[in-house]
Amino acid sequence: MGFPNMQCDKAREIPITEFLKRSGFSPVKENQNSVWYLSPIRNETEASFKVSKVLNRWYDHGIGKGGNIIDLVIEMNNRCSVQEALSILGNTLPSFSFQKHNTFTGRKPEAEIQINKILPIRHPALVRYLNRRNINVELAARYAKEINYSVKGKRYFAIGLENVSGGWELRNPYYKNAAAPKDYSFFSTSKKLLSITEGMFDFFSLLTLYPGLPHKSDFLILNSVSFIKRVQKVALPYSRVGLYLDNDPAGKLATKQLMADLSNSVDMSALYEGKKDLNQLLTAPIQGLRRSVR
Repeated sequence: MGFPNMQCDKAREIPITEFLKRSGFSPVKENQNSVWYLSPIRNETEASFKVSKVLNRWYDHGIGKGGNIIDLVIEMNNRCSVQEALSILGNTLPSFSFQKHNTFTGRKPEAEIQINKILPIRHPALVRYLNRRNINVELAARYAKEINYSVKGKRYFAIGLENVSGGWELRNPYYKNAAAPKDYSFFSTSKKLLSITEGMFDFFSLLTLYPGLPHKSDFLILNSVSFIKRVQKVALPYSRVGLYLDNDPAGKLATKQLMADLSNSVDMSALYEGKKDLNQLLTAPIQGLRRSVR
C-alpha cells in the first residue's frame, strides 16, 4: 500500500519546468526564482501561470489555483486520477522511472520528440478514443494522422495534427503533447469561408457536426490562443471568418480580439451556447437540433 505514496513522492521531485518543456510549453519570462508561462490548463493571451523554481510549485493567477506537479498533470488532463497522472509523467519523461530510487534532480535535459512514422489513423486504441469523443473517424482522418514517435529510444503513438511550421499536436487517451515547433494548423482548398477553432478536437467536432462544411470552408486551428495575432494575415483575404472558440473567459477574450482586428469575422459560439466547446456539445447526452452553418 505504500508504493503509490512512494511514486507520488518521487514524482514531486520532477521539475515542473522540465515537464512543461517536454509538453511543448515555452517560458514567456523568467528570473532567478520564477518562470512565467501562458497557462497550460486554460487558454489565455497574457502569461499568468507562475512556476516557483525554488519550491517547484505552480500557481495560475487567472483562476487562483496552484499545487505540485501531480496536481498540474491532473488539471491538464481532464481531472484524471492520480495513477493516470503518474502514468502520464512516465510517458512524457520516459527516463524518469518510478522503479529507480535516485532523484530526477541533476539529470540531463530530455531528448526531443522524434517522429518515426506518419500513418493513416488505424490503431484500434486511437479509433476508440475518437469514438468516445463522438468524432467521425473518417472525417478526422482526412486531416489528422497516426504518429509513431520516440523519446529516448522508447516508442509511442498518438493522433497528430501537423502545423504550418512542421510541428505536430499530439493527442492520445492519456495525455496531450506537442512536437516542436509549436504553431497553428491551416488547411486550405481556396474557399471563400475560413473556420477557426482553438484545438484539434474542436476542429474534428466541427467536421462531425457539419460534414458538408469542407465544401465551402478552409480551416485554421489555433493550437494556442497565443497565435491570434499571427493568423490575422491568413484570415484577412476571406469573405467571412467563422470563430468557434471556447465559451470560457479566455476564449471569449480571444474572440473579442479577433473580431476587433478582423471585420470579416463572426462569433459562432452561439451554436454551442451553454457548452464549453464544440466537443462538449457533440458529447452531450441530449442534444438539440443542430443548426446549419450558412
